[in-house]
Amino acid sequence: MGQTIACANQKGGVGKTTTVVNLGSYLALAGERVLIVDLDPQGNATSGLGLDRNVIERSVYDAVMDGTRIDELTVKGPIVGLDVVPSAIALAGAEVELAPVEGRERRLARLLGEIVDDYDYVLVDCPPSLGLLTVNALTAADSVLIPLQCEYYALEGLTQLLATLDLVRDHLNPDLAMKGIVLTMYDSRTNLSSDVASEVRRHLGDRVFETVIPRNVRLSEAPSHGLPISRYAPDSTGAAAYAALAIELLARDRRSRAAYTGLHEAMAAS
Repeated sequence: MGQTIACANQKGGVGKTTTVVNLGSYLALAGERVLIVDLDPQGNATSGLGLDRNVIERSVYDAVMDGTRIDELTVKGPIVGLDVVPSAIALAGAEVELAPVEGRERRLARLLGEIVDDYDYVLVDCPPSLGLLTVNALTAADSVLIPLQCEYYALEGLTQLLATLDLVRDHLNPDLAMKGIVLTMYDSRTNLSSDVASEVRRHLGDRVFETVIPRNVRLSEAPSHGLPISRYAPDSTGAAAYAALAIELLARDRRSRAAYTGLHEAMAAS
């Protein structure tokens, strides 16, 4: 049975898309069936996986607004086992268009429910806001994955996000779980990164993944080439970090030993 994970944080630039694209790619390399749903109007996950939004005729907008089946919108990603539901510019108006629609918070949940068992993981890349699109993702999800930049203001935003998750549980999705918090953009040269990481772990304990994603030039370059880090720079520290995150996630989910072995073999061959 597949699971849906919303990758959310209302603060922009914290590594949501980078995490979705690269975690998804390593899960696929491990032999998992993965679907990435790009729910961000900026469409960075779409372009980061090598898809040209200018030539895509239909997108996740058609699902959210018109009820088009997800499997009619899915395209193949750059890795075997990785599928994508792309974003489109039209999604920028969806917040306003959804406002008067009945059941507006559950549009995505109904559609993903039809296909979730075709995959092991459905990863939803949320926009950097707590609007209706993000609420749709949280209502559709089994759990939420929170990338947290290792900077002071990120801690302030986390409090607001956790409060929003409580509201979603109270009114829309009582089963929404915390998949975990991923510390991103960690700079080992600064005390601030270390202090933020320690503070988050002190308050949230084992809900924080052990794997930490470092600041890495290759991670920043990969999207401009339309490739996940596993294809662009598999020997980089950023690649090693996301591979480790995939292994840790699989371990938390008690996936089979074959998945770990498959991922290690894929890393060795890349």
